[in-house]
Amino acid sequence: MLKKLLLTLTVFSCFVAKAQVVKDSLLIDNHYRVFYFNKPEPSNTGSSLIFAMHGSGGRPEDILERTKNLQTRAASENFILVCPGGYKKYWNECRKASTADANVENINEEAFFTAMIDYFKKGYKINDKHVFATGFSGGGHMTYKLGLTMPGKFRAISAIVANLPTPDNMDCSPVGVPIATMIINGTADSVNPYEGGDVNIPNVKLGKVRATEQSFRYWATLDGYKGEPVKSMMPDADTSNNITVEKYTFKRKNAPEVTLLKVINGQHQFLTDIDVFGESWAFFKRQISE
Repeated sequence: MLKKLLLTLTVFSCFVAKAQVVKDSLLIDNHYRVFYFNKPEPSNTGSSLIFAMHGSGGRPEDILERTKNLQTRAASENFILVCPGGYKKYWNECRKASTADANVENINEEAFFTAMIDYFKKGYKINDKHVFATGFSGGGHMTYKLGLTMPGKFRAISAIVANLPTPDNMDCSPVGVPIATMIINGTADSVNPYEGGDVNIPNVKLGKVRATEQSFRYWATLDGYKGEPVKSMMPDADTSNNITVEKYTFKRKNAPEVTLLKVINGQHQFLTDIDVFGESWAFFKRQISE
């Protein structure tokens, strides 16, 4: 049975002028799970809810810093941005080979995210049909897990520098429900190899992942697409480097969109060429406006 403990709300120094970042915690299976969020205006109801997850070994504060630009739009575009913390800095996502404590102890992430959604439904009257998830690296893998195992609670997901685990490294049980999905991966990524293979990070083993094209096709096939996606080029905000972004999209009326942003020469890092979290929000908005 889920138990919730509301700690004293702590208002943090804000990364965004005139906004408040609040820290709170929920007790899930005897573990206190922390999350940060931008406190909405009292008059704002029916907000969209966006979860943004940090990478393996990271902290929610890291994502707060990376989403500063997006936070400035929260009030005017009526969304709440939530940055949860992994268990001991990691997520129990779908990689069977993971030696992270979150995976070894089989931490109940579904219960955590369900409890957070309920928290914002009760406390802030969000629109629970407009719940989204995005994440970087290991956070992208957590995002995949939410799309695989909890698609009924999420409208769309966006995974950044993350590929799906190979079938032999998959320990989630997908429910097989179509969901709008965007992937943002770099072709020069040595941590999450664009062509698939072993994931390489210090201090933990995570096993193999599929190629980006295979990950992209997995979601496209689930959503009923065949043939070739529509290709276009993204505007380049930083012409001082050799990075460009190709966009591949499967889209039709009354069906979830599936999009790949292929970052040519992109590595396992945040980009100056595009705002990955801003692009994720733009993708999410398309799923509720079209």
